[in-house]
Amino acid sequence: MSDFPLPRADLATPALLLDVAAMDRNIAAMADYARARGLALRPHAKTHKSGAIARRQIAAGAVGICCAKLGEAEALAEDGVGDIHLTSPVVTRGGIARLAALAAKIRLSVVADHPDVARALAGCGATIFVDVDPGKHRTGVTSPEAAVALAGVIVEAGLTLGGVQYYCGSEQHITTFADRHAAIVEKTDYLRTVLAALAAAGFAIPVVTGAGTGTFAIDAELGVLTELQVGSYIFLDREYRDCELAGPSFEQALWVDSTVVSANTPGMVTIDAGLKSFATDAGVPVVATGTARFAFLGDEQGALIGEGLPVLAERVTLVPPHCDPTVNLYDRYWLVEGGTVTGTWPVTARGRST
Repeated sequence: MSDFPLPRADLATPALLLDVAAMDRNIAAMADYARARGLALRPHAKTHKSGAIARRQIAAGAVGICCAKLGEAEALAEDGVGDIHLTSPVVTRGGIARLAALAAKIRLSVVADHPDVARALAGCGATIFVDVDPGKHRTGVTSPEAAVALAGVIVEAGLTLGGVQYYCGSEQHITTFADRHAAIVEKTDYLRTVLAALAAAGFAIPVVTGAGTGTFAIDAELGVLTELQVGSYIFLDREYRDCELAGPSFEQALWVDSTVVSANTPGMVTIDAGLKSFATDAGVPVVATGTARFAFLGDEQGALIGEGLPVLAERVTLVPPHCDPTVNLYDRYWLVEGGTVTGTWPVTARGRST
């Protein structure tokens, strides 16, 4: 389909929809917020996996982007993104060879959390960050002493020590602001001990990178991070709509359109968006308007339950429960202005998880 504009009602469903104007306002709001506080902004592209969106973020003032996986970084670099930070370790021989090839083309940094990995990265051309575990035990060194030891190996291997990464992922979706604030204050107190140990050992740490959509305003207030890795702010989703966020107000910019395909049971209709249309780690999507409740019926279908339901063949718009993995289920964004489709962008790094 290439003739634009076209009526939104003509799109085959399920369809991933993006309101570019709303997204651009979100991008500008976060860029202005970071700029006013002297913080670097490096948004996380794991949310959108899109070269077009990454370029818009950089044009608005971001210093570069983050990618979760090497494959994402390769895809976005091929699409014109020239400054990327990899937030997950690269440890295999093949992965390190790919990392070196990418570092020869763009400005690239990557985390390490073990001395053996740092030694294996020698000569790769990327800047290295010490990844610090905030307590989740996913990745990262687990003590100030381990951070100092790793920094020493990075320097001894002839690599450039770019700074420290500290991402508190588990805290991003704590529902109440007060509880989230208390959790980040505690985590930041620990980060200060790591940074103090590195300073005492003589290591300069020019960048302390982390934060997310749920905590960036708290991190900015506490004044320890120098760079924000926010991601979902550009779209929002049901998880973040359920949270008491601070800072700028962001708009919902991402939806999934579906169609009622069966309406034979009182109090329920079936739509054509099921498990293949939404990530399920954060529960169920919500209907954008009305009071109907969504329930999964299987791979291809979902149910809307309640009063005043849509009728057979009617369109239904839903807010995804978790935007990042939902986006990864689709090949493209359909760009919409109200009831009109104005174009399409590919999900550049869809499926690039290696």
